[in-house]
Amino acid sequence: MRPLRSMLALLTMIAATGVVVTATEQPALAAPLFKAPFPCGQRWTYSHHSAEVRLALDFVRNDGGATAGTPVLASAGGTAYRFSQPSGAGNYIAVEHGGGWKTYYFHLASYSVANGASVAQGQQIGITGATGNTSGAHIHYEQLLNGVGQTIVINGGSLAPYPGSYGSKSLTSDNGCGGSSFMTWGSGVRVRSDARLAAATVATLAGPTRVTVLCQKQGDWVSAEGYSNNWWSKLASPAGFITNIYIDHPAAQLPGVPVC
Repeated sequence: MRPLRSMLALLTMIAATGVVVTATEQPALAAPLFKAPFPCGQRWTYSHHSAEVRLALDFVRNDGGATAGTPVLASAGGTAYRFSQPSGAGNYIAVEHGGGWKTYYFHLASYSVANGASVAQGQQIGITGATGNTSGAHIHYEQLLNGVGQTIVINGGSLAPYPGSYGSKSLTSDNGCGGSSFMTWGSGVRVRSDARLAAATVATLAGPTRVTVLCQKQGDWVSAEGYSNNWWSKLASPAGFITNIYIDHPAAQLPGVPVC
């Protein structure tokens, strides 16, 4: 009973003095450092359709790769929830990041995580597709705070003003660029600006070298040292591509390394 008497005494004092007690508003939490929702090293162009009332952006690849079938990555860590809206967003995922922040990924061909799964930044959560109300494969991407759409910010920089069509603005992803460490073998291995034999040589590895492979992609076929392969590794340093023939691993496509 003592807590009740103390509360009554406090209320009596407040009424007598006219003091008004108000709750202190909690400051909004800072946004996560959002990254692009597609794999490391890929370049996608983006646009905002004039009929779109949401502060969303649509992304399609413009680096020569196919949009359909490309992994969709969580742009920040959080909890992923799966939804389906056949007449609109199609298969989509919402990732709740805490502090009222949420991101949407619409029109997925398929999901890559279970409903309610905890996901890390850069983790694959789905596959780019064209489900729902859309004319082609793309990633419809949104950032929201307390349910209200926000101007999209990637790596701390705003993507506004939004372009009204594809091609005028592009974004190269650094999401999931942690990289995997490998040794090369052989001598005089050329590092090229792209996964093509005609691409410029940007560096040469004199001998076996420890390298960090960010991602890999298919390019020109190379035949050397008794092997043939069309997979190339993108290196962190020196920045460029080398044929996987000179990565000291028996697999043509390196395991655990994402596709660029």
